[in-house]
Amino acid sequence: MTAPTVTAEGEPTEEGKKGGGLIRSSMIFAGLTLVSRFMGLARDLVITSRFGASQTIEADAYNTAFSFPNLFRRIFAEGAFASAFVPAYSKSLERDGEEVADVLAADAMATLAAATLVITIVAQLTMPWLMYVINPGYAHDPEKFKLAILLTQISMPYLPCMAIAAHLSGVLNARGRFIVSGLHPTLLNGVMLLAVIPQHDPRSAAYAATIAIIVAGICQAGLLWWGVNKSGARVTWRWPRLTPEIKSLIALAVPGSISASATQINIFISGILASQVAGARSWLATADRLYQLPLSLIGVAVGVALLPRLSRTVHSGDHQGAQDAMDGALVFCLALTLPAAAALMAIPIYLIDGIWRRGEFTVFDATQTGHALFFYGIGVPAFVLNRILQTAFFARQDTKTPMRFALISVAINIALGITLFNTPLGFAGIAAATAIASWINVVQMLMTLSRRDHYGITRETWSKIVRTLLASGLMGGLLWFASLYRPQLEAPLAHFHHFGLGAKEITVLGLCAVAAVLYPFALFAFGGLTMSDLRSAFRRSPRNNGEEPPPDLPSV
Repeated sequence: MTAPTVTAEGEPTEEGKKGGGLIRSSMIFAGLTLVSRFMGLARDLVITSRFGASQTIEADAYNTAFSFPNLFRRIFAEGAFASAFVPAYSKSLERDGEEVADVLAADAMATLAAATLVITIVAQLTMPWLMYVINPGYAHDPEKFKLAILLTQISMPYLPCMAIAAHLSGVLNARGRFIVSGLHPTLLNGVMLLAVIPQHDPRSAAYAATIAIIVAGICQAGLLWWGVNKSGARVTWRWPRLTPEIKSLIALAVPGSISASATQINIFISGILASQVAGARSWLATADRLYQLPLSLIGVAVGVALLPRLSRTVHSGDHQGAQDAMDGALVFCLALTLPAAAALMAIPIYLIDGIWRRGEFTVFDATQTGHALFFYGIGVPAFVLNRILQTAFFARQDTKTPMRFALISVAINIALGITLFNTPLGFAGIAAATAIASWINVVQMLMTLSRRDHYGITRETWSKIVRTLLASGLMGGLLWFASLYRPQLEAPLAHFHHFGLGAKEITVLGLCAVAAVLYPFALFAFGGLTMSDLRSAFRRSPRNNGEEPPPDLPSV
């Protein structure tokens, strides 16, 4: 970073305060997301044990039904409102006051609700033909094809519910309220668990899980509505109006949605290619649960906290503040992302086999999923960096440049995916293509930001990244070495089985826990993180010049 975060006397500088506030907000959001992800893991363990992957048609059909509206969820929740609405609403709050800003929010919600209702209705009516595009490989199995159509039609009403929830979450984030917006995803996992646990055959479990998606969407929208009202915002229901402000918002949101969702679009395209292989869509969905964890915990959390802060520094002309915020975000993200990537690459099959193999999910399924997870592990840092670097464009209300890069990334992913799928890599080549395309997207954004003098990685930041890479490599090497002795590690627990945990689950979780403890020591030893970095990260910061700092935890 270009400036120290503490003075000689140990007091935080303004830059240190700003960076600290960013990381505190990120950690609030990430901590709540972690709760949701653990519940999501429990949900997926139950679902995969009921469905399996390559053995039943219900597995692929359900994963199609879940992934299609979920793609739109990620586009709207992590795309349009991260790229267009939050900066516009934040700017209106500071320039025009709460009343005017809330009118903008209400108009935006009405427009979004109307648009997603139209998309839902069109998708419902055209799903029998749309399925040939989404999953062309299902066409050779009429029963799977029909089930996938029906389940996807059932799940589509989740889209408008999710879009409204995403919009209201953006309102809360712009107001510095992260608890409810970070907590609401747990409702989806909780409702689906309650629906699936009583089921004992794949068909009834598939119907129960799909219906639960809609119920959860309604609950999520209701919770966010309550949270917005408690925050003091007044976002009322109204008929859609194409005001000049909404037209401007749409012009920013459409390219912003595409650019912010490049990774998700690439992953969705991977699913289309994978539909040619029985069980492959389910293998991708299982791998998704692990490699999406650092993206949602770190990339999305930091992006959500970084965007309002970066928008304020850009609009106030504080170039140094923007530089410090981006440097701090990159160092913080990679300090948490690189070890995750190292673990996914070091023991991918061990992770999947140890956690997921049970019931209908076989050793073959675990092995195939692990092959894909290795290549996704290579792409994990790029997935997270995409989220952070896009924020530098979005804060300047430039959504077209990252959209152009995203479309290039998608084209590369399609070409590479088809090419590598027909090589000895086979199914795993699809994951490799997604990782390569994401890294190319990162390089394009870094070069453009540097050329425009908006952001360049400083020498000190590069040094910290390299040191973090060394610490992560050491941790990954230790995990790989330990996995060679898996039989010896599991032998003492061969007869243990309580609460759904056996020898394989305990040993793989134990290895991860040991690595999580050892990694911070390696990080400090290599100098990737210092005590001054740690102290400044947890200090509160003022929201604006001279204002009182917010409480440690937002009230809502």
